Amino acid sequence: MAQTGARAKARAERERAAAVAAERRAEQEAKVADRRARRERLFGWTGARRPRPASALAERRRRNVRILVVVLLLLNALVYLVTEDVGTVVFAAIASVLVAPVVYTLLFRR
Repeated sequence: MAQTGARAKARAERERAAAVAAERRAEQEAKVADRRARRERLFGWTGARRPRPASALAERRRRNVRILVVVLLLLNALVYLVTEDVGTVVFAAIASVLVAPVVYTLLFRR
């Protein structure tokens, strides 16, 4: 009979530990759900991010676009520093956006 009492105690202890673990898991899942809901409220209007393609061509295209953006930003910064006229700076910014595809083709022609 003493052994049965020990088994019952051990089982009760295991059940208590399982209940505590289940409660912890439930709290953690609630935290994760709250975090997801908050993130969805904050970023839900932007749409889902698509995974980037990992091919060599995609990497090269991203690198080329980064180079082009840096070159155009440097040119716009140079125009901003050299000229005092706001209209010229605005014109240069608009022109750089419009000329970007042509510059991309000239710089990275295959």
